[in-house]
Amino acid sequence: MLHNHFDEQIGTHALFYIVSRPLYSYTGDLPCAICQTRKPRRYCLGVREEICSVCCGTEREQTIDCPLECEYLHEAHRREKGQDPNPATMPNPDVRVTEQFLEDNQVLLAFIAVTLFEAWLETRDANDWDMRAAFDSLTRTYRSLESGIYYESRPDNVFAARIVGHVQEKIAEVRAKETKERGVSSIRDAAVLGVLVFLQRIEFAQNNGRKRSRAFLDFLRGFYLPSEQEPVERGAENDAPPEPPRIIL
Repeated sequence: MLHNHFDEQIGTHALFYIVSRPLYSYTGDLPCAICQTRKPRRYCLGVREEICSVCCGTEREQTIDCPLECEYLHEAHRREKGQDPNPATMPNPDVRVTEQFLEDNQVLLAFIAVTLFEAWLETRDANDWDMRAAFDSLTRTYRSLESGIYYESRPDNVFAARIVGHVQEKIAEVRAKETKERGVSSIRDAAVLGVLVFLQRIEFAQNNGRKRSRAFLDFLRGFYLPSEQEPVERGAENDAPPEPPRIIL
C-alpha cells in the first residue's frame, strides 16, 4: 500500500541525530572571535569559537554558515516574522492548492518534505536559496509531464541539482514498489506538482532573505524530527510525522 511504502521511507529517518553543543566556560579572557571587542556570550557552532550576542544576531546566516543544530538559530527562526509574499508574483500562480487537496495528499506531502530534508542531509552546505532553485526545476519538470511533453529540468546550481536528483530518485523508488506489487502506482504527477508548489510557496514565506538562510530547512526539520514542543523520552517510538501545516497560498 502507498502508506506502507511512505512509512518505510519516512520511518527509517524519523530520528535525526542532534549534535550536542560543546560545553565551554566563559572565562572572559578572550574577546568575541568576530568583532574582537565585546565579551563573548555564546559558543558559535558556525565559527567554532565564542562570540558575542550582537555578532551572532548580525552575522547569523550572512557571513556565518549556521548549522541547523544551533539552538540560537532555532530561537531566531521562531522569532522571525515570516514573509508575506504575493501569490501572483510567485512561480506557478495558476496552480491552486486547497485545504481539501492537502488533506487528500497529506502522506505525499510528508513524504516529499522528509525527502527534501533528507536530500539536505546529504548536501549540508545547501541553504534555502538552493532549495528555491530545486523547486523551480522540479515544478518545471512536473508541469511538462502535465502537458504531455516530458522535459526534465536540471538546475545549473550543483546543490540544487543534487536535491532534485534525490527527490526524483525517491519518488521513482516508491512508484516502482507500488507498480511491482499492485501493477500501478497511486502517485499522480498532478498531485506531486501540487505538493511541490505548496512547499515552494512556503519556502518563499519562510526564507528570511539572509544570504545563507536556512529558515525553510528548519521548517522541513519539523517533518523529520519529533515535535520539539513535546520532548520524546529516550527509546520512545514516535515515527509519525507531524500534521501538515494548514497554509493556503
